[in-house]
Amino acid sequence: MTPAILSLLALLVVIGFSLTARINVGVLAVALAWPIAVFAAGWKTEALMAVFPSGLFLTLLGVTLLFGIAHKNGTLEVIARHATAACGGVTGLLPIAFFALACGVSTFGPGAIAATALIAPLAMSTGATAGVPAFLMALMVANGGNAGNLSPFSAVGVIVQSLLVKIGLGGHEWGVFSANFVAHALVAAAAYMLFGGLPLWRLGRGAGAIVEPPPSFASRHVFTCAVIALWIAAVVVWRTNPGLSAFAAAAVLIIARAADDTTVVGAVPWSVILMVCGVSVLVGVIEKTGGMDLFTTLLARITSPATANGMMAFVTGVISTYSSTSGVVYPAFLPAVPGLVEKLGGGDPLEIALSINVGAAIVDVSPLSTIGALCIAALPNAAEARVLFRQMLLWGFAMTVVGAVFCQLAIRFFAF
Repeated sequence: MTPAILSLLALLVVIGFSLTARINVGVLAVALAWPIAVFAAGWKTEALMAVFPSGLFLTLLGVTLLFGIAHKNGTLEVIARHATAACGGVTGLLPIAFFALACGVSTFGPGAIAATALIAPLAMSTGATAGVPAFLMALMVANGGNAGNLSPFSAVGVIVQSLLVKIGLGGHEWGVFSANFVAHALVAAAAYMLFGGLPLWRLGRGAGAIVEPPPSFASRHVFTCAVIALWIAAVVVWRTNPGLSAFAAAAVLIIARAADDTTVVGAVPWSVILMVCGVSVLVGVIEKTGGMDLFTTLLARITSPATANGMMAFVTGVISTYSSTSGVVYPAFLPAVPGLVEKLGGGDPLEIALSINVGAAIVDVSPLSTIGALCIAALPNAAEARVLFRQMLLWGFAMTVVGAVFCQLAIRFFAF
């Protein structure tokens, strides 16, 4: 059996374990990449070590470290509570406000999982008090977090941009962001219409909708906001490296005692970083042993240039329902785009890449994903959990089709 076939089988094993087991598949990916590269392909150990995505590792670590400070010192929570209070007790505004809040937090660094973990407890408890259906509030928070997930500043956006640069599709940061944002905003708007958003306006400023006064901004919160704002400006205006500049911003905050460095380092999502970098090592081996060529040949057999956008969104959506979007689906499928276009003899590589992004992300409201599970865990009334689980599971499965239709019909408008 050739190294190309072995490497592709290893990827299938990793995807399989990501669907069914609790092991961090980054560990498994490196464990499988080692014998394939060194013993089957005859590489020197140093050649395998060189495949490690050091740039991606530093970028992810810097960004997550910076926003770990903002989370641990209470800055993000104070912002969230002020945003909630700004609704003024108008019940119909609450789901919209929490969509916008989750999107905003996700966009400016932490990504959807961290944003949902922060916003969901506040949203679900506020919604229960105000009479907002739990299903509606969960969908608004989950889709809001996902809507901002592919910004150039978020941890997941960094992963996607790094992968796109490697395949010659760099420079499309805002096309990537806008495609993902519009898809999630549309399904959130549909959820608002379908699951009780409009009737909430009749509740007006009912007593149940009144929120508690938010806490005041302390000096550390103001300083943290200022440093993050300067970091964003540096990335956008001066095009500084987001990861390395995030280390500088984090160092300033730690030296100024805006947060304790030991606590912050412990808040870094090491498991996610390990998963992404580990799978990237295996994908690097796949590329260099010829496995990617075999992978794209198999993908080309199930689609055509005319249906590639919708089909890739559907395939990645089905896998992402059970697997990690950022840790498995993006690193496995985005590198295959150029080869797939070549095998198909047509198709727009950027459109296909955007379809993979959207199709894989839009299903992440499923309770089988971390984002959906966080919303269910935040329910103040645990007795509702089983019903909400079933509702979100059905919605997540439905999104595999919705994502495919959206990408087939509309993704071309975002390929800029």
